[in-house]
Amino acid sequence: MGNKKRRFSSGFVSLIGRPNAGKSTLLNALVGTKVAIVADKPQTTRTAVQGVWNSPDAQIVFLDTPGIHKSDTLFNRRMMQEVRAALDERDLLLYLADATRGVGQEDAMAIDMVRKASTPSFLVLTKVDLVPDKRMLLPRIEQYREKYSCDQYIPVSALTGEGLELLTREVVKRLPEGPAYFPEDQITDQPERFLAAEMIREKILRLTSQEVPHSVAVVIDEWEEGKALTKIGATIFVERSGQKAIVIGSKGSVLKQIGTEARRDIEAMLDRKVFLEMFVKVRENWRESPAFLSQLDWRTMAGGDNE
Repeated sequence: MGNKKRRFSSGFVSLIGRPNAGKSTLLNALVGTKVAIVADKPQTTRTAVQGVWNSPDAQIVFLDTPGIHKSDTLFNRRMMQEVRAALDERDLLLYLADATRGVGQEDAMAIDMVRKASTPSFLVLTKVDLVPDKRMLLPRIEQYREKYSCDQYIPVSALTGEGLELLTREVVKRLPEGPAYFPEDQITDQPERFLAAEMIREKILRLTSQEVPHSVAVVIDEWEEGKALTKIGATIFVERSGQKAIVIGSKGSVLKQIGTEARRDIEAMLDRKVFLEMFVKVRENWRESPAFLSQLDWRTMAGGDNE
């Protein structure tokens, strides 16, 4: 008689929460590499991004989602559709809440969405490294417990790694027996050209002022792989000429810095030299254009062999 086969658990887990709750930072920390861009601006994440966590006994497919917010444009409504889709047909929801903030009115809407879903959920208190007195965590958890009842309440810090092992262990316990959905070496389902566009957008968010972030979109127009170099052409779209001037900067200084920092990240991702060429164009009201929004969605992105 052979040895009894070891149980393997697998499943899909959505990260849900308000903007800036630390969802993308946590996803990157859990999978051990950068699959989601991070910036201190709301709505940095625009589409659901998958990251895969592997162990000998389990595979967790984490789904990062846009922050829960009011939908005032077609673009925002599409983002909220992403969130609603991530609530259903999942094995577990992780509701992320910033440990440094109290439970506000905006939380009520987000919590309500999670409560209405029939999926089991954990409350994950993020950024606990920023809470000097850890005794403050218990009252914070109690505030959330009064609003809705979860299966687990886990404080974590993506920065220091505190609580991450406990979190993955508790998640695995809740997953059904199942196959590995992705090969062990695959950590995301995003095409490289989508990740490159996101890396460019991340640098724009970090290097430009408050009025630009929501109005910026990045489209990869050219992706040419040579023997020693990948040539990438990208167009940065903004909604007004004033925003174009901000992105370009004095004598092109801001655009040059965006290009330098983005190229460094893309080269690390691809593990090869990259030539990155970028143009900035004004396209008014692109957030209300269904055709243009489809162009931005990685699931409909052209790319052939590069995906």
